[in-house]
Order: sequence, then C-alpha cells, then structure tokens
Amino acid sequence: MKNFYTLVLTFFIVCNLQSQAIYKTIDSERLGATRELKIQLPRNYNPDEKRTYPLIVVLDGDYLFEPVAGNIDYQSYWEDIPDCIVVGINQADTRPEDLFYDDENYFPNDSGAQFYEFIVAELLPYIEKNYKASNFRIIFGHDLSANFINYYLFKDEPVFRAYIAFSPEFAPEMISRLQQRLSILTEQTFYYMATADADIKALRASTLKADSLISAIQNEKLLYKFDDFKDANHYALVGRGIPKALNEIFGLFKPINAKEYKEKLIPFEGSPYDYLIKKYEDIEHFYGFEKELIENDIRAIAAASNKKDDIDSLEKLAKLVKKKFPDSMLGAYYLGMYYEKEGNFKKALLQYKSGLLLQPSQFIDKEIILEKMYDAEEALND
Repeated sequence: MKNFYTLVLTFFIVCNLQSQAIYKTIDSERLGATRELKIQLPRNYNPDEKRTYPLIVVLDGDYLFEPVAGNIDYQSYWEDIPDCIVVGINQADTRPEDLFYDDENYFPNDSGAQFYEFIVAELLPYIEKNYKASNFRIIFGHDLSANFINYYLFKDEPVFRAYIAFSPEFAPEMISRLQQRLSILTEQTFYYMATADADIKALRASTLKADSLISAIQNEKLLYKFDDFKDANHYALVGRGIPKALNEIFGLFKPINAKEYKEKLIPFEGSPYDYLIKKYEDIEHFYGFEKELIENDIRAIAAASNKKDDIDSLEKLAKLVKKKFPDSMLGAYYLGMYYEKEGNFKKALLQYKSGLLLQPSQFIDKEIILEKMYDAEEALND
C-alpha cells in the first residue's frame, strides 16, 4: 500500500511537470548532431536577479528527469532544499554510444569520449550562459550512466560536487579506481550510491562490493552515503533513492528542526543569533550561494534567545528581520517581542500597532498581532 501511494504521488508530480519543463534542442560539434534537453527552472526564477542556483544534470533524462525534477520542486517548495536548475539529457536513441568505454583501458572512447566532452565543453557552458546556474553541480545516473558519471571525478578538478549513482553497472577496474580517487579528494564531495534486495543480481553484488571499499575510506573531504533498499527492484530503488540523496546533499541547508535545536543550537557556546549567522555563512561557503533567511529559522532563534534569556540576541535578530522583511509583520512582531522582554511595554505596543499595516507572514497574521497588543496593553495597565 505504501508503494502504491508513492506511485500515485509520483504520477501526479510527473503530470504536473509536463507543462513546466522547457524543451531545448542544441547543436553539438563534439557529437556532430543535435541533442534534446529537458530543463526545469525554479518556480520563482528571475533571470534579472543576482541569485544563482545549484545545477543538477540528469543522464538518462528520458525517464530519470521527471522523478528528479519532481522531487526538487516538491522539497524546495517546503524549503528543505534550495531551488535548483534541473537539466535532463535524452539518451534513448544514443545510450550505448554515449556511455561507451574502451575495452582495454575502460575509459570513455570514441562516441563515449565525445559525449563526455559534450557535457563538459558544451552543455555546462550553454546552461551557465543562458541560466543563473551556480558552480555547485550535481549529476545523476542509473546503471550504465551511473558508471559513466564517475569519469568526471577523475579530472584534476572534478566537474561535479555531488554524484548520485543508482545501481551502477561498473566498468572493469572502476571500483578500485573509484576507491583510489575518493581517497585523495581535496575538495568536499558528496557520493551517494544505492541498490536494493531485488536489484539485478550482478549489479547488486558489485554495488555491495563497492560500498564495502568506499565506506572504509578515511577522507574527511568525502561525504558518502549508501542505501540498500528493501522490497525494491532495479527501477523502484530510484524513486526511493532520489529524496534520500537530496536530503544528504542538502543536510546543512535544511531549516532548523527539533533535533538541531536541541542538539546544536541550545548547547552552542555563542549566542543564538551568532548560531544563525554562522549557519548561513557555512551554507554560503559550502554550497557557493546565499540562503535567504526563512521564518522557520527566525522562530527557532527567537525561541532559543528567550530560553537562554539572551536579550541582546533577540534584539539583533529583530533588527535583522526588520531589515530583511521591511514590508512584513515579522519585523514589528519580533521587535515588539524584544521590547516586551526588556520590560518596555509602551514601545512593544507601538511596534505591534505598526505591524497591523504590514503584510502577514507564514506564521504571523493580524490576529496574532492583535493578541500581542492586548498582552502589552494589559502589562502597561498592571
């Protein structure tokens, strides 16, 4: 039943995405042919903004693009992951040629080398020229294409920061080469791999072997995650693995949840406000783009400031919110909260009154502001 509902949800996501995808045909000198692309831009994408977005390249785009793009759209809507640009490469008619490797050195050769260069020398520059893509790049592959994505790790400066390999059909010597390469990475890199109990037997065996070697690597620059799904076959494991992989890659980006609040925010040696600034600076440093301040995190920092009786932290937070959201009730709400904490109920009341003229937020509306006004008035009259 669980799998049934998952399939139903995926079906509706895919149907919804059909109207959102942009279909492009580009000419490739490397391939000597045209190539069909599917492109999904973020819902609120604005080409005039300075903001950039992580770029996700999906091989086997004929069938893998929609589930990846659907998951991106869904999770970014709830602010669990950032908005991303997703690009799928259709390969239904050219897959064997695209993913071809030499039968002696087992690296891309002939048509495989041309496809490799097509992505590096033509596709990425094309996307970066026409869309607001950042340097944080992710690549997805399944069986043969999951093997192919590994070749981009062997450049002196790997092309992608995250590699998602579903039931890879490894070329000879790839597992040992992969172990060696991942052991000497000098830039933080995500590597996700998955199989399942009903996967193709040969692929499952080689994937488990690869996991045993990769999981033993001692390299702090490697962020590795492996899943062995139960009750899934070679194709169903992809649907299970996409959200798991995205959650791992964007773990630092996620909103402050109850676990982070309890285990990291409250024990943090600095102030709650300092924790917020550090978290957002770490996100920008790690992913290469700035995360916009979200209300969930504001609420968490305010709660921690109150719990620690840290008035200075609450004041800094309120002023930051006022600056970031000048037209929202948020600034008035948190400045009022600060003045209440300080004992200045007259200023608190003035702030709450000013908030009535502003726009409501996700959690703060007119009713909440009025309730805070009544509390402030009552405190003034005591």
